[in-house]
Order: sequence, then C-alpha cells, then structure tokens
Amino acid sequence: MDALADVLDGVRARSADFCRAVLEPPWALRIIDGAALALATVLRGQAWVVPDDGEPVLIRAGEVAVIRGPQPYTVGDDPSTPPMLQVLAGNALRTMDGVDVSTAEALDLIGQAGPDQAEPEGATVVASGTYQVGGDIGARLLSALPGIVHVPRDPDVAPVLALLGAELDRDDPGQQVVLDRLLDLALIATLRAWFARPEAQAPGWYRALSDPVVGPTLRLIHDDPAHPWTLAELAERAGASRAAFARRFSSLVGVPPMTYVTGWRLTMAADLLRQTDATVETIARRVGYANAFALSVAFKRVRGTTPRHHRLGSGGPGHLTLAGSPV
Repeated sequence: MDALADVLDGVRARSADFCRAVLEPPWALRIIDGAALALATVLRGQAWVVPDDGEPVLIRAGEVAVIRGPQPYTVGDDPSTPPMLQVLAGNALRTMDGVDVSTAEALDLIGQAGPDQAEPEGATVVASGTYQVGGDIGARLLSALPGIVHVPRDPDVAPVLALLGAELDRDDPGQQVVLDRLLDLALIATLRAWFARPEAQAPGWYRALSDPVVGPTLRLIHDDPAHPWTLAELAERAGASRAAFARRFSSLVGVPPMTYVTGWRLTMAADLLRQTDATVETIARRVGYANAFALSVAFKRVRGTTPRHHRLGSGGPGHLTLAGSPV
C-alpha cells in the first residue's frame, strides 16, 4: 500500500447513483444531491459545470470532471442557461418550484427524448456517478482536491470511460456492482492524471511517493503502521542519515517523519472508532500504540478530544492537522 492507495481504499463506490442523460440545448440541471464527490464525463457534445462560488468549467467529449461537494452546483449547455430541474440524491428529480417528478415527467417538462427514442444529432450525452465519502481517511482526499478537478482527454483515463459508457447502455445482471467498480477505476485514473498535471498542486504526501528516498519509507509506514517506527529506523531503511532524511521528508511531505506517522495512525484510529465496535484497546494496538491509555493521550493531545468522545460523535468533524500542519 501507499498513501494514495490507502486514501482511495477509504473512498469506494458502493451502490453509487449513476445517470446517463441525453440532453438537447438549451438545458441546465441544478445538482443538490449533497454528494461528497461526483464524477461526470461527457460522452458526446459538451457541458459546463457552474459552481456557485467559482468560474464555470467547460467539459468536452472524452473529458472528466470530479466535483467536490456537498455544495450545490449547476450543469448545463451554457453558463447562462437557467436550471430547469433539480437533481437530488438517488437521482430523484424535482422542478425548480419544488415539485417531485418522475423521469418521464421531467423529460416532458424540458422537451428531451425518452429512453426508447433515438438520440438527437445535436444532443449532449453525459454519464455521471456519485460517492458518499465518510471518515477521516476520505476527508484526507477531499482536502487535497479543488472544487472542480478537470482532466482533458487522457490516454490512461479513456479506456475506463469507454467501459463505463458501454456498461451504462446495458441492463445485465450484476450491473450495479460492475458500475461501482468502474466508477472506482474512473476516479483512480482521473486523480492520477490530475495529480500529474503541474496546475494540480498535489499534496506533499502524493508528490513524495515518486522520491527515491522518501517514497519507499511512506510505503513502509502505510504497509505496517503498527510497527514501532523511529526516526533512526526510517532513515536507515531509506539509506540516509537521520538529519538528511528528516530534512528531505519534511521538505517534500510538509511535516516531520514522526509527525506524519502519528497523523496517519490517528487518522486510522478515528475511522475505526466511528466505523467499528472494536475496543479502544484493540484499535490502539492495531494502529501502533501500546495500549488504550497511550492512544488516548495522543488523541487528546493532537485532536483535542478523547477516543470515547470522538466515537460518540461529540468531538466535532475529523480534522487532518498535526501541530498546525496538514497531514
């Protein structure tokens, strides 16, 4: 495992809401589904993603947009086209006046072709899916992304998008599981392509993965977070002196090595506390602490609350900082 793999493992599509829409200009949809992440690709034509507090982004055929929620936004044929329908969680539809409508009624309202009709020549075809992202590990990814990730045509992304588009045209047994996995692959391929772009400003933990000294040590930490890591051992594994290794790690990742180890352990512990019924003692040993008391001391020092209060939900939203630095 590495830092990206661990983060993506905490952000999986499970019974994701998929949609394949055929839309003729003028059209615009107000997206208010509250999803933490949405992935949209244009199979034909083009579409604009219009955030409430940012610049519109044009998505052409073969391109991908990953939109970070849960704030509402609009997708349309032109930034100036007023929304005609609201899209809620589960692909439920509502008029702009707040009246729930069926898919057939919605198509009739906006004058679009139905599923059994031929696609009009000038129509835009959009395929999209959403993630409901929870936990501190998922939040780690969200904090690394801008409001809209726009990836132009990319040779590593295109094959996955082709499979996704083809599957959306079918209605075979097990389709939901196939779509979930394809959405996972599409997100992974898109984020890889995005982080490789110079304008992405990828987080330090991602950039450091390609470093010949720091990258392998990050993989060691993620492979075995419960190991009693020390600065001396990490430096030895990296083949560098402690001082040189610490400087290089801090420069690339943004925090000192042992601060990173602590941050990752507590991020894992935070999710285990909320998502499992394992005892604090069990979780402590799983993430690298000798006992529940040691985990509680670290948790309180870094996060300002106890594991018990975090599990009960009284510790506030998970935060990804250690000593004022991003984890």
